[in-house]
Amino acid sequence: MQDYIFPIDFTFHIGTLSNDFTAVDADKKTVAYVKQKLFKFKEDVGVYENESKTKLLYNIKADRWIDFSACYSFSDPNGNEFGKIGRKGWASLWKAHYEIFDKNKQLKYTIREENAWVKVLDGLVGQIPIINLFTGLFLNPAYLVMNGNNETVVRLSKEKSLVGRRFKVSELKKMKGNDDDIIILSLMMMVLLERRKG
Repeated sequence: MQDYIFPIDFTFHIGTLSNDFTAVDADKKTVAYVKQKLFKFKEDVGVYENESKTKLLYNIKADRWIDFSACYSFSDPNGNEFGKIGRKGWASLWKAHYEIFDKNKQLKYTIREENAWVKVLDGLVGQIPIINLFTGLFLNPAYLVMNGNNETVVRLSKEKSLVGRRFKVSELKKMKGNDDDIIILSLMMMVLLERRKG
């Protein structure tokens, strides 16, 4: 994509049918517009330069139609794959756990939920009519991206907002080389999946 100026805010659009959001950096510049395509058996997400969708930056596609243990590959507009994120199957039932791989299929980072109880409460309270509109004001899960040395490099947190539509990505440790692209794309896909779960 480009050089990222952190923090980056993901803001979901609540007036559209599709699952989509805009990513904006600390300078209020649009980094990407992310749109999950409707009526697809396998997850298919387009990452565009902005909301006009005139320039496709990346595609994120699932390797299977049931997403319980699916992997989601990242490719450029020419179809060249350069990384992927995979959900860690059963381990993700209680506490979100994802793995990020580079273009050589080497494990580079893991994403773990900071506190599983926050998500559990968010999911339970979110089932109560009317009250569910306000859970985003006091129940806000966070996710940590950790490198091979078990150091946290990035933190994604759900921000206080009605209907849980805002997330913030903060850089805690400088990322190596082009790893920022696979990390940001991984968080984009993960937030689509986790937000849908509650």
